[in-house]
Parts: sequence; C-alpha cells; structure tokens
Amino acid sequence: MFVKKKKNRSGTTSVVVAEKKKGVYNELVTIGISKDPSEIDNLVNAGQEWILKEESRRYPQVDLWGEEREACEREREEVFRVLSRVENILLNGCDLILDRTFDRIGFNRIEDEVFRKLVKARLAYPASKAATVEYLKNHFDDDVDLSRIYRYLDKLSDRQHEVVQDISVRHTAKLFGGNIGVLFYDVTTLYFESDYEDDLRKTGFSKEGRHSNPQIILGLLVSLGGYPLAYCIHEGNKYEGHTMLPTINEFVSKYGLENFVVVADSGLMNNANITELESHGYKYIIGAKIKNESTEVKQWILSRPKSDGKMVEYDKGGGRRLLVGYSDDRARKDAYNREKGIRRLEKAYRRGTLTKDNINKRGYNKFLSMDGEVKVAIDYERIADDARWDGLKGYLTNTTIPTEQVYTAYHNLWHVERAFRIAKSKIEIRPMFHFTRKRIEAHVCICFVALKVYKELERMLKVSDIKMSVDKVLALAKTITTIQIKLPLNKDVYTQTMLMARHQRITKLFDEKFWGTH
Repeated sequence: MFVKKKKNRSGTTSVVVAEKKKGVYNELVTIGISKDPSEIDNLVNAGQEWILKEESRRYPQVDLWGEEREACEREREEVFRVLSRVENILLNGCDLILDRTFDRIGFNRIEDEVFRKLVKARLAYPASKAATVEYLKNHFDDDVDLSRIYRYLDKLSDRQHEVVQDISVRHTAKLFGGNIGVLFYDVTTLYFESDYEDDLRKTGFSKEGRHSNPQIILGLLVSLGGYPLAYCIHEGNKYEGHTMLPTINEFVSKYGLENFVVVADSGLMNNANITELESHGYKYIIGAKIKNESTEVKQWILSRPKSDGKMVEYDKGGGRRLLVGYSDDRARKDAYNREKGIRRLEKAYRRGTLTKDNINKRGYNKFLSMDGEVKVAIDYERIADDARWDGLKGYLTNTTIPTEQVYTAYHNLWHVERAFRIAKSKIEIRPMFHFTRKRIEAHVCICFVALKVYKELERMLKVSDIKMSVDKVLALAKTITTIQIKLPLNKDVYTQTMLMARHQRITKLFDEKFWGTH
C-alpha cells in the first residue's frame, strides 16, 4: 500500500491510498482533495496513518511480552503508591543501637526521655547543647527547645547522680559475678572557655596545659576493664590527693564492699592518705615515690642489680611492701626525655633567659641551681644522680598478693586513663560552656552515663565477635535509615529499618534476639 497524489482537471489534487496486486493498481480510499500545498501535505500524512492502521487490521501482531510489560507497569505503579505514602525517613541507626544498650544496662529505670536523648546525642553527635537541639530536629523531628534543655539541666537533681551511679555499679557487679574486686581511681581536669572564677571553677594545675583557664577536677572510680562506677567533682585548685578517700569511703559504705583492693597513682598519695587508707582497713596498691624514700631505702634500691623485667621487694614494716621493678625500655625512655629537657635548658642558658623564677621542681627545671646571688646554672651533678634512677619504678602495697599480680594490677590503671580519653575525645566532655554549678553537674552526669553506655557497647561487640570499634560501628550506623509508611485505609504507620549490603557486619545489632542472649 502507498499514498498517491492525482492531478484533477479542475486543478485540484486528490490524495488516495492505492495498492498493486498482481500487476494491477487499485485505489482503496480517497483521503481528500485540495488545491492548497500545505493541506495536501497534511492529507499525505493522514494517508500514511491510514496505511498503518489497515496493515495492523490485516496482519495483527502477536505480543509475546505483553503480560510481562503489564506486570512491569503494575510494579511501577505499586512502587509509586508506596513512596507516595512515606510519612518520614529517619537517620536513626545510632539511635537504635544506643537505645538498646542504654536499656540493657538498666538506665531505662530513669523514665526521662530528655535525659535519654541527651545521653545518646553525646555519643552519636557530641556538641554544644544548641547544636544538639539542631541534631535532634534534623534527624528525628524532635522539637526540643534549647531553653527547655537548659531548664532541664537546672532541675536535674543530685538524686539523678546517685541513681545513675547505682545502676552503673549494679550492672558492673553483675558482669563480674557479683564481686567487683579491684577499684581504680584517678583524676583529670576539665577546663572552661572563660576567664572568670567562682566557688567551683578555679585556676589550678591543668593536666591539659590550660593553666590560665578556670577548671574543675573530675575524679573517676572504675573497675577492671574500665567500667565506670562512680565520679566526683571538686574545685579546680584542690589537691588531687584529697579527692580520693571521700569518694572511696562513700562508695564502700554504700555498697558494703569487702575484699577489694584500691589502685591509684603516686600523685594522689601522701603519707597521710596512706595512713587513712590503712585506718579503714583498705588494701591498696599505689605508685611509690622512690626518690622521696629515706636515705637507707634509696641506698638499698640503687644497690640492687638491674635486670630487665625483674622486681625486688623491701619490707617497710607494718605490713607495707615496697616493690621496685626495672625495665630496659623505661630506662631508655627516661634517658631520652631527660636529654631532651636538658637540651632545652642549655639553649635557654646560652640565650641568658634563665632566671630565678625558673628554679622550681616542675619538669626538668629541677636540674637548675643558683650560682652565687644572681646567676642561674645547670647542675650537672644532679643530672648524673638522676640518671642512676633510669628504668626504676616503685609500687607500695599492704596486700600479700604475689609480686607479678601487684605489677599487673597497678598497670591496669590505664583503664582509667582510657576512660578519660574516651570522655574527652569521643564524648567531648570538655571544654565546658556552662557557668552554674547545677548545669556543670548535670553535664558531667550525662557524660558519665554516656561513658558507661560506650563501655557496654564495646563489651557487646567483643563478646559477639564483631571486630569493629565502637566509633566505627556508630559511624556506619549513621548511614542506616528507618522509613515510616502510613497505610491509607487503616491509618497505621508501618516502620522498616533499611539494612543494606554495606551494613552486613553490624546487622545482628538490629536483631532483638541478639540483645536477649548477650
């Protein structure tokens, strides 16, 4: 079939559809007649369309893929209907994991949603309270007003402090079969971005070198493994050694502890503290200040042969044992640090910048002395005497446990140090921008609970053989979404957490059965 244009005698043109069959042309239909060239073109196009329809009528095609095409179309329509019903999308992977950990410890005893949200935010998105408000709005549609959070912090009572410690202690005791056994205590300083002091925020010796900033002292009591048990807050200029005994006394009295050992660093102890520990009947393992011992004891220590990894014991009487160990690695480190400090002093000496004010016991300034009335000099005899102590470390204890166990127990103090590192670097407990005692105490309480949740999640990952750190798990969980779809007829909201292939390593953390078996 084809379209044919015929000239008529009247000067018009007829547009017809014709076909050739057995050598004979037959006209099938006249599409139209016109003189206008553009109209004739339109008639030709109409003729082409007529041919297509006629061919479809004469030779109908069998659609082999029709059913599949219809199914694909129905599928598209169904997906569109589902997506049109999506009511909310939440980036809540971290939230789901932290919620389960929070509840597992027992903090759900505190029926306070604001407290729960603030704790989880410290772990998932540690930031200022203003930034936390934005985080809750953007991720969970939680419209928590900043002023409401500040009012909440003002009302967070001392009772909350006691409750969270009680929950933490009971959970930790359960992990150790009911007997905590060893108490590790240490302190750190938390500075404020402020120039003003008050009755709590005081300038003092800062462990972070922020000596001009007001600070507070935070004492932390942890168990073996670094699980937080209790904490205390003190003025920033208080002597660290005066913070430990009140905390331990209160803790021991409250929980009726027996057969435990207190482990602490030498910086927290003096003779008065040791005597008070013994007066309460406490067993202890503390770092010994061997250079401050009597001349007799120091001569005995320096006369002992130095052998890598070996310890010697001196009986001080009254049940006290002084253990002194030597390490080649420690000796190299002591020598290196001293030489670096001396080079710094010699450089300052050549510049003439050493003054009377430099003579103190801080760092390597202890090697300075006065030459006459005015001139400051470096005392190389004192340096040589200091080198005799390289590699030596002392431990004082009133226990009867073997030497190796004393060494191991003391060096587990790194659990407290790590707890402080987690609190500062992961939870970002400092710097603090609060200015009232109540808000400071509330902030520390929230961070203490966040630390406990962090440690419990870390333990869960270990026992379940998920070979990832807490930080990596939470970072991956931040890419997990939950979709909420509202069903049009019964108005129910269907919720589905979307776990992709990249989340395979942590999928078990989103299984309710997992949290019931570990």
